[in-house]
Amino acid sequence: MIETLGRALLFDIDGTLANTDPLHLKAFNQVLGPRGHVFDHARFSRELQGFANLSIGERFLPDETLARRAAILSEKEEVFRTLVAGQIEPLPGLMALLDRADDAGIPMVAVTNAPRLNAELLLSGLGITRRFKALVIGDELPHGKPHPLPYQEGLRFVGASAAASIAFEDSRTGVQSATAAGIPTIGIRTSLSEADLVGAGAVASASAFDDPELLARLATVMAW
Repeated sequence: MIETLGRALLFDIDGTLANTDPLHLKAFNQVLGPRGHVFDHARFSRELQGFANLSIGERFLPDETLARRAAILSEKEEVFRTLVAGQIEPLPGLMALLDRADDAGIPMVAVTNAPRLNAELLLSGLGITRRFKALVIGDELPHGKPHPLPYQEGLRFVGASAAASIAFEDSRTGVQSATAAGIPTIGIRTSLSEADLVGAGAVASASAFDDPELLARLATVMAW
């Protein structure tokens, strides 16, 4: 099988491959609630979803040292990993889509602001770690999402063209990152509405990966 050069599919992880956002919300409330920050779904989607922990710490823990911020948010991630263990289910249609891309020789990349431990746990839990040619961690780069660098790195890893590729994102910051890198982006409506996602720059949205309009678009753009 020969890879189709110049094309790639790039995926966010949390809220895109699996609907993990409710567990992140619960973990944030458990750790930040006692510190005066309580979130409902709407506030979570505006102020936490898709943001790197560094920026979350700057905003919600301004009086803490950098080391203490990191420790508090590491605690949140430990709570999340405990909550998510054994509860990771792929969004409908994901596995069939990954199979289709593999059969067509189109490389896939995971691009996330999540810590590496979280990302690896989720990919492993879904049984799809080896499906991705690269795993890009925003926190390990000079800039995470919404900066375009994470998606630019994803394209670089597989030698793909932004215009010939497609990204999948569920957050405003993620959509902004992918579109700033020049990648047509499909918003996945696990937490946000189509208006929110298109407003952030997505070319379209889908409820999951078995959406007929999404599949038709992919068939056209990916030529499979």
